Amino acid sequence: MKLKNSRSVFTLFAAMVISSVVIGSYFTTKFIPLSDANAKTSVTEVSKYAEVDIEMELVKVGEHSWYVQGQAGIATDNAGFISNAGVIITDAGVVIFDALGTPSLADKLLKKIREKTDKPIVKVIVSHYHADHIYGLQVFKEQGAEIIAPIGVYEYIDSEVSSSRLEERQFSLEPWVNENTFIVKPDTVLDATQKFTLGKVNFTIDVIGKAHSDGDLTLFVENDRVLYTGDIIFEGRVPFAGSNTKLWLETLQNMEIQQVKALVPGHGPAAENPQQAITLTREYLAFMREKMGEAIEEMLDFDEAYKNVDWSKYEKLPAFEAANRRNAFQVYLSLEEESM
Repeated sequence: MKLKNSRSVFTLFAAMVISSVVIGSYFTTKFIPLSDANAKTSVTEVSKYAEVDIEMELVKVGEHSWYVQGQAGIATDNAGFISNAGVIITDAGVVIFDALGTPSLADKLLKKIREKTDKPIVKVIVSHYHADHIYGLQVFKEQGAEIIAPIGVYEYIDSEVSSSRLEERQFSLEPWVNENTFIVKPDTVLDATQKFTLGKVNFTIDVIGKAHSDGDLTLFVENDRVLYTGDIIFEGRVPFAGSNTKLWLETLQNMEIQQVKALVPGHGPAAENPQQAITLTREYLAFMREKMGEAIEEMLDFDEAYKNVDWSKYEKLPAFEAANRRNAFQVYLSLEEESM
């Protein structure tokens, strides 16, 4: 009888211990905060970003290269999905080019990438710091990606425009941009061309300098011969020249030789004829350097130099009014520097 009672006590004690473990495990799993980056439970599968109900599809433009295309419109159209982002999938990880205009869009892009690969997000290369290309960066930073940007981006990051634009988007694109959205600063700022290899895929980043923004760059995927241009080259329109025009001209000449197969701009579809888009940019830049170079030699001031040029070959192209004079001034300044 004594033994029987001991066994009963032991059984009851064991049941209590097991119950407490199960109950404790349940509460730990169910109530762990989303902000705990080390949580390895099913709760991490629940996105902390508001879902965005828009169409987004990865379009293949090379063996390793893809992009998603935003719809044409103003910044708040299509839930902010107006710009493009590139995705390059290698055996060693993923490289992303630009991060879209909201964290929710970037989160959706991440899910699309995960349908293709479970490889880590290694780098995000930012063409330039404008709101429609950068607000998704925090999603990829959380994945451990290195953020790479061109020199000049702090002109935007530290500006009043940057903070006021974010405040405006927290209102106009809420809940996809909200009080938890912030501008991610780059881990690496480049002031010159950089090459790197990831998973046997070779990449070239070309820093264009001050062009469409205070700092612009492009990404060339050498294996696929795919060029991601950000907002400086669009098919059939006047490009943005940039401040580093000598190097940019040499780069464009090399791209003509390499026969680029696909050109993905910052907005709109990939170029139907990428070589034509590159040739137009190269010829335009060469013409601009020739005419502004003559003005420097004759010691003309910029206003007079600009007025003396016959722009008729380009003046009917889209974006001529918006970009041409600015381009000419950038080239004029860069040629002045080169002549010193």
